[in-house]
Amino acid sequence: MKKFLVTLCLLTLSFHTIAIEQVFLSPEEFVQQQFSESPQSNYFWLTSPHKERLTEILRHKPGKLRIKYWGHDQRTAWILEEIGKEQPITVGITVDQHKITSLKVLIYRESRGHEVKQSFFTRQYLGSGLDEELKLENQIDGITGATLSVRALNKLARVALYLHQHSPYAIKSTVANNEKISPSP
Repeated sequence: MKKFLVTLCLLTLSFHTIAIEQVFLSPEEFVQQQFSESPQSNYFWLTSPHKERLTEILRHKPGKLRIKYWGHDQRTAWILEEIGKEQPITVGITVDQHKITSLKVLIYRESRGHEVKQSFFTRQYLGSGLDEELKLENQIDGITGATLSVRALNKLARVALYLHQHSPYAIKSTVANNEKISPSP
């Protein structure tokens, strides 16, 4: 009987921490959906100033030296990961002219908080940009029981917007907007 109870306890503890990886959309499919023409893949190198800013946003040092992204015209797509409670959440985020145009949870590995993948939640990010303090312009409502997953998505949205601002595609956007505003000779 004692052996049975020990086994039952171990199974219960291991079941509680095991999360099933749920793939809703592959990163490749996400990128294909975001561009009408074939985007160019690029790497964003995290120099010291960028690492400092990302550390502010994430509240921990970024774990990479470079981040792969895709871009075309004034649009970029980012596949980013952040820990929710215990496991990474993989999110695809598209930014066009400094605003989020798409945010989708691609892979969810947590045992709780899966509501963040639902469109009723992710559509709150659409149209959001960053203010001067690197905060999201849109107010994002939380989900009871998914606080850490919501925080992870908020961080990733801020990271994607920050990285976009410092990418060559954002510079194209700024130049294009200035050309439209400039009076003709």
